[in-house]
Amino acid sequence: MEKIRILIASDLPEYRQELAEDLSEEKDFLIIGEAVNGANAVKKAEHLVPDIILMDINTPTIEGIEATEKITLAHPSIGVIIISTDHDNTMIKQAMMAGAGDVLYKDEIKEGEIPQAVRRLHLTQKTRSASLVGGGAAGREQKYRAPQVITIFGAKGGAGKTTLSVNVAAGIAQETKRKVALIDLNLQFGDVASYMNIQPRRTIAEFVQERNQWDTQLLNSYLIPHNSGVKILAAPLRPEDADLVTPEQIERIITILRESFDYIVIDSPPYISDTLLTALDTSNQIILVMSMDLPAVKNVKLSLNLLDTLHHSGKTKLVINRGAKQFGVDIHDVERTIDFLAAEEVPSEGNTVVNAANKGIPFVLSHPQTPVSKAVQRVARLIIDDMGYQNDLRQGKEKGNKNKKTGFKNIFSR
Repeated sequence: MEKIRILIASDLPEYRQELAEDLSEEKDFLIIGEAVNGANAVKKAEHLVPDIILMDINTPTIEGIEATEKITLAHPSIGVIIISTDHDNTMIKQAMMAGAGDVLYKDEIKEGEIPQAVRRLHLTQKTRSASLVGGGAAGREQKYRAPQVITIFGAKGGAGKTTLSVNVAAGIAQETKRKVALIDLNLQFGDVASYMNIQPRRTIAEFVQERNQWDTQLLNSYLIPHNSGVKILAAPLRPEDADLVTPEQIERIITILRESFDYIVIDSPPYISDTLLTALDTSNQIILVMSMDLPAVKNVKLSLNLLDTLHHSGKTKLVINRGAKQFGVDIHDVERTIDFLAAEEVPSEGNTVVNAANKGIPFVLSHPQTPVSKAVQRVARLIIDDMGYQNDLRQGKEKGNKNKKTGFKNIFSR
């Protein structure tokens, strides 16, 4: 099922939370982020490219109408629904002239009205986009090309985060034949270059010290091409150079990469930092990696709490790495403990993984037919197809349980 990607913009935290909780219950909705004011909504629209924005007209800094105009001019495919406490006809006219697709009044909203408005406007936007590009199939292709930022986040060191980052990036490049960038954000001890057998002369640390105007051409000169089709922005060569890179610079780098790359994969640091929070905030999809041991389960539960607090749980997919029953931890028990379903399980296959790492070749390229490679390719496909979220998995589980009950009923009725 195609998800309607929604961004909620309001200066009222309680109202944002209320909307997010209510709309998350809709199986065809995906809450991809929240904005605290109009300026933040403009910024997040640029990063996340939602289908629909719910815009509280009273957002400060930039009024909701001004923010709506900026967003719809820059991104005609995004639909904006304004929610207002003001019944002034002049405001309605201004909102429509700014590009708003609908206006709702807080004190008159009935149960189910917002989901109906979202679906109605989404259908209108899809029809309009399809007509502009000459047909429905072309319209879908245009949306498919929207840049995706994917942060691969390990709840603790040793979860296999870098291994997954390198192989997922290579897998996406091989599968889609599109432009893929890989950023090593483990700024102190990044290993992406080693895992891909490259020796960078210039890294992100040198790039951020450039006094020239940052643009696509300059950044591209710092990217190292790999025979997988992936281009790598390497971590600093010295741990002390990590302090040269700021969260604001990370955000600018990601923005520039969006201009020329279809997928930007981020190998994140194994600890909470401002750079990690920036990466999570600008991501369309988050892959949370967990190994199958009890300390990892505890850390993943804490990480999920953090992601929920930051309103990122809706775009998070859980991947179990090195899953094996002989370790004594059952995946279903883990899912019940953390109250989060796994989107994919990557098997433990030490020889393939270690040999590939030692040779500096992603195993999805050197050993594509092994079980571990096929599992990573499935993770890549979840990213490409924009699937594997909790709503997808819970819906599939409910359907499976329903079919199982129906099967039992048919057996006993014979």
